[in-house]
Amino acid sequence: MLIIGIAGGTGSGKTTVVRKIVERLPAGEVVLLPQDSYYKDSSHLPLEERLEINFDHPESIEFDLLTKHLKELRKGHSVEQPIYSYLTCTRADETITVNPRDVVIVEGILVLCNPELRKMMDLKVFVDADPDDRLIRVINRDIVERGRSVNKVMERYEQTVKPMHQQFIEPTKRYADLIIPQGGNNHIAIDILTKYIENNLNKK
Repeated sequence: MLIIGIAGGTGSGKTTVVRKIVERLPAGEVVLLPQDSYYKDSSHLPLEERLEINFDHPESIEFDLLTKHLKELRKGHSVEQPIYSYLTCTRADETITVNPRDVVIVEGILVLCNPELRKMMDLKVFVDADPDDRLIRVINRDIVERGRSVNKVMERYEQTVKPMHQQFIEPTKRYADLIIPQGGNNHIAIDILTKYIENNLNKK
């Protein structure tokens, strides 16, 4: 099993990179473990407090469960991946059954922050992008997908997203084996990454 970690700032294009890699590989070869599924359940908090959760801090992630699931997949066992809702900031009662595959991609802004998780990765990737480009994507995404106002998005970016990026996410770039500038638009880097995966699959 090949385990690849893909990190980068909010709105850097990580999801696009993952999608393009999956599209280029044989169907059924890759399974994705998104960090976003492992945000801690906050159903015990009032809704007002849930809406103020700092999603860009490592403590918001249940890394113990994520690493446990990755270990189980590596052993050949299926896992039940949580389903997390940004709208309610809670986990659903349902889960998604994830079966082991030859390639497991762990994707999220903070996946290179956790030392135990990093040790399990065969390849660590950091998707880089200009801060202005990331901000535009964050605004579009949070308004459309998460129902937030422009003012709320900008306030959150200034107070949380930007400082957390500088404190926790940007420093993890030093752990990356491969840095992909310009996110999903960097076709050469995506080709290199895809070729690396294909070569490792062929060795097996």
